[in-house]
Amino acid sequence: MNQEIIDEIKNQDYPSITTTIENFLEEQMEKNHSEGLILGLSGGIDSAVLAYICKRKFPDKTIAIVMPDTAITPKTETEDALKMVSLTGIQYKLIDINPIVNEYSMYLEPNERAKGNLRARVRTNILYYYANAKNYLVLGSSDKSEYLIGYFTKFGDGASDITPIISLYKLQVREIAKYLGVPENVITKKSSPHLWKDHEAENELGASYEEVDSILYCLFEKKISVEETQKLTGIEISTIEKIQELKKNSEHKRLPAQKPNRE
Repeated sequence: MNQEIIDEIKNQDYPSITTTIENFLEEQMEKNHSEGLILGLSGGIDSAVLAYICKRKFPDKTIAIVMPDTAITPKTETEDALKMVSLTGIQYKLIDINPIVNEYSMYLEPNERAKGNLRARVRTNILYYYANAKNYLVLGSSDKSEYLIGYFTKFGDGASDITPIISLYKLQVREIAKYLGVPENVITKKSSPHLWKDHEAENELGASYEEVDSILYCLFEKKISVEETQKLTGIEISTIEKIQELKKNSEHKRLPAQKPNRE
């Protein structure tokens, strides 16, 4: 891989970006007459960054919901989430979604992948329950990398009122996390939505986030071809084409529900 491209992606003004996000959150709360902000805190880096941004300016107006499925979520993930709650001082609720998922499963035919996406949608239902009850806005934790390749559950973790970090690639999320003071073990751990047992993002994608971000940055920021991207990054062309295909095939996730044209 080309380290210069990775450095180009990483080298951003993170204090300024943080201020922009804080101002955006304040504007959205005022615009929507909202009383506060709510997020799902998983123990991963994306939701950690949201929690740390919220605690800077909205510590008394933020609720984090920690929602493990104790049948599959590693105990260390929940421990990391609770540690961040302690470090930020924001309000939280801990809800084991396993009984809810099991109740659904009693009435559904078995399918482990669909069940994984169900977990994401159960979490979103809980977030919106509390958002409705308290007049809060739901924060989405999608970053630009995962948004562009569709690495999220439609109407699950892809559903939110506002998406504060969606303009940041995963490598940039890691950098802003350092600026915000997120614990090092959260920054360096392998990303995972934990939709099923031993679920790791890079294994499922078949590429590291250094590769994913380098590819996306070249294709969509530099607007160069697949062939030029391969020459510039040194990444195998099959991997570049795979990431491009993920972007193309997930387009429906980023669009509103489609309807027929009537002339």
